[in-house]
Amino acid sequence: MLNVPNTITLLRVALILPLAVLLRRGEFGIALALFVVSALSDLADGLIARRWNLRTRFGAIADPVADKLTMLTVTLLLAFDGRLPWWLAAAVVTRDVVIVGGALAYHYLIGTVEMAPSTVSKLNTALEFLLLASVLAIGAGFVAGGTWLTALTLTTFVTILWSGSHYVLVWGRRASRARRSRSAQS
Repeated sequence: MLNVPNTITLLRVALILPLAVLLRRGEFGIALALFVVSALSDLADGLIARRWNLRTRFGAIADPVADKLTMLTVTLLLAFDGRLPWWLAAAVVTRDVVIVGGALAYHYLIGTVEMAPSTVSKLNTALEFLLLASVLAIGAGFVAGGTWLTALTLTTFVTILWSGSHYVLVWGRRASRARRSRSAQS
């Protein structure tokens, strides 16, 4: 279980608390650096796991959990600080709750869930990261906000709705097919 990719994932989880503390203190420059390190480590652990076939069940679960916890922590703290709109934070949380709840329901009612992020989900994650990094950079005084931030926020919101709906449709269809298949076999 403890291999290089999983160790990197655990280190990423360990970065969440310092990141939260930095955000609460308003130290956005250092928080941005830590956020970028976390994102780069996410890329690194995935590349290493695939390149050297070091995939584990633990990593398949812990890696997306680490990502979600990091993104949710930053999103909620920035919303709490008034730097992100609450409606966006609510959309992020709702999407994640629907996806996790759906995956758990599928697992317990149908069978094994082999989640693979869809293209729209990858786009959403990239836009969420870009938005959060942008807000941190603005907070640090590295860049100025403007209409581009509003456009990025709205675009990110659209992908949140799109990817959440996509997961519901895809996994709803899979559940329906699995149930029909079970009924036909009975």
